[in-house]
This record gives sequence, structure tokens and C-alpha cells, in this order.
Amino acid sequence: MTICAGLDFNLLGQDLLLLPQKAIYWKQEKALIAADVHLGKVGHFRKAGIAVPRDLEQTDLSELSDLVYEHKPAKLIFLGDLFHSDMNADWEWFRMWRQQHKKLEIHLVRGNHDIINDQHYIDLDVFLHDDMHIGPFLMLHHPLTEAKLETAQAYAFCGHIHPGVHLSGKGRQSVTLPCFAFGDRQAVLPSFGRFTGRVAIRHQKTDKIFGVLKDKVIAIG
Repeated sequence: MTICAGLDFNLLGQDLLLLPQKAIYWKQEKALIAADVHLGKVGHFRKAGIAVPRDLEQTDLSELSDLVYEHKPAKLIFLGDLFHSDMNADWEWFRMWRQQHKKLEIHLVRGNHDIINDQHYIDLDVFLHDDMHIGPFLMLHHPLTEAKLETAQAYAFCGHIHPGVHLSGKGRQSVTLPCFAFGDRQAVLPSFGRFTGRVAIRHQKTDKIFGVLKDKVIAIG
């Protein structure tokens, strides 16, 4: 399977490839970065009696495998909310996926949904962090407030809010696309998981916004 090429973006001297699969490949670090995968959300909703297609979980993991195969990263960094809630049957899919990628170094920056006991991740050789400073970047889950950004020692990468950009056209057509949002001191990644929504975010005129289409990433602002 051929993966779409993505859009090159240089930030603080680092070469980033913004991918239509809603992840970033950081070339200097050979690192794949993704936020808000929300594995286990399907099982969580089905347990509550809400009808959700069973294959969504496998689709997200399959897409991760495609990205690993295409870009051959040395490490994979999850910016929180890797697993949606308590342990459920969907964990087994992740365990099997991990066994297929034993050589891949995996880091999880804990999010508010990451409540599974640490030992389960440790058993799968997943490194856990509250935050992760690597190169000129600080990997987080929650966005930093303006006050905290003033004193941050590195440019922040985060997720959590599932950002989208609202576009309007002629004839009252409109669409909200998932997006990468790069501000002066902080970048917010779109949610990787398919079973997630998106919220149109307000942004400054100086922000660089990249909308995600099915097979490409486009510069919007």
C-alpha cells in the first residue's frame, strides 16, 4: 500500500512531514507523532449498549502499521489518550499490534483518558511520561495556557482538543476539516482516531493552519 506523501513543514530548523493520516513524521528524530488515538472507545461504547462498528479499532491500528511500514520510524510518540478508558477486549488488538512491531520504540505522554494501570504498558515495552522534552520540542497532551507558554522552555506539541478548521464556500456549503494548528509557541495535532469528533478552533492571524483532506494536507492560513 502506498501512503500519501504529506506536506513538508520546517519548524525551528526541524523537518516535519504533515500526513493526511493525521500524524507527523519528524525526519531528524525518525519519529512518528500522533495524538488521541482513543483505542478501546469502540468497546467502551458497545459495553454501554451503543451500536458501533467493531472494525474501527483495527482500522486505526492498520493505519498505524501502514505509516510504520512507509516511513520506518525509530520511535512512535503518542500525545495522550492512546486508550480511551478502562481495560476492555480491545486491548488485545493493541497487544497483538505491539507484538508485530517489537523493534519500534514507543512513548506515551499520558492523557486524561489514559487510566489503565501503568504495568500493562510496561509489559508491552511502552515508555510512559507526563511530558517529554526532545530536541527543541516539549511533548504534552493538554495544550498549555498562554501564561504557561510565556515561561515554557521549548515549543509545545499537544493534542486533546481534536482541532478542526471551518471552511465556507459558495451556496452555503461548509465543512469542518481536522487540522494541524501551529502557533508561535505551540502546535495542536488533530486526533488520529477515526471514532472521534473535531471542534473548530479560533486561531490568531499569525498561526499556520493546515487542513487534512482524505489524501493530502493543505495550507489554509
